Amino acid sequence: MANTKSALKRVRQTKVRTERNRVLKSRIKTLRKKALSAGASGDAAAATTAFQEFSSAVDRAAKSSVIHKNKAANLKSKAAKHLAPSAS
Repeated sequence: MANTKSALKRVRQTKVRTERNRVLKSRIKTLRKKALSAGASGDAAAATTAFQEFSSAVDRAAKSSVIHKNKAANLKSKAAKHLAPSAS
């Protein structure tokens, strides 16, 4: 257990930040699933809207260092690849 006032404060701050990060990461996962399922359903308008919402959430998380900027780029790239029309 923390012994100093500053250490106790760091424990409190960590709790708040951990919860905030958990919420943001969960939102990203939910929006990713929503975008991919919209793409699989074949509705292009819904897929585009869902992807834009997902992309925006990922960018905001990367901006606030919840996730690394390269991870954000990878998530968006993979989602875009799944939503792109097949070139075969």
